[in-house]
Amino acid sequence: TPDAVAGHSVGEVTAAYAAGVLSLADACALVAARARLMQALPGGGAMTAVAAAEAEVAESLEALDGRVSVAAVNGPSSVVISGDADAVEQVAEVWRGRGRRVRRLRVSHAFHSARMDPVLGELGRVAAGLVFESPRVPWACGLSGELVTGCEPGYWVRQAREPVRFGDAVATLAAQGVSVFIEIGPDGTLSALGPAALPAGDGAVFIPVLRPGQPGPAAVLAALAQAHVRGVAVDWA
Repeated sequence: TPDAVAGHSVGEVTAAYAAGVLSLADACALVAARARLMQALPGGGAMTAVAAAEAEVAESLEALDGRVSVAAVNGPSSVVISGDADAVEQVAEVWRGRGRRVRRLRVSHAFHSARMDPVLGELGRVAAGLVFESPRVPWACGLSGELVTGCEPGYWVRQAREPVRFGDAVATLAAQGVSVFIEIGPDGTLSALGPAALPAGDGAVFIPVLRPGQPGPAAVLAALAQAHVRGVAVDWA
């Protein structure tokens, strides 16, 4: 049972459901519409992770007339850029030349960039037909990283286009006393990113429930055991 929740990009729909903001039916309707609309967009975009601070990455994008955007800020020196493939590669080359670690992501589209703009209006119309409640569980939202008291349809338009502030969300939850972060997902991507968002020696632990190449039951049991020894109550039955 979570004391607080956060999500990364499409994972925020799950976080909103877990927090009681969206019903299960409305969360499913939102995620299905979001997927349908984005899948219908033309390909040709790219996303790349850069080991640099947001301010310096943003500066390197200024001359590109919006063809590349900051898509995620996962920590103080962990940024993802997104946009037209040739322009993204141009920026990546700049950072390689500066000796920074650069890694292209395997994605179908350039999420959180101007390439999403054609579907935002329809996404907003779908969201306007849903019911939004106040969070019953604290929710650190991805738009600001702060705890929110609620959201409206426009939130889901902005969060599909603007950067995911995952690093800020992790820092906010840690400031609330959260020290055990459990990643509900198919691998440990966020668990690998999380520690960099917190001061060295913070002592927080990040636990992925599933790991690629490991049988599901064994991975889940190991994750529950890790949480248990850190003082998290587990309903073993």
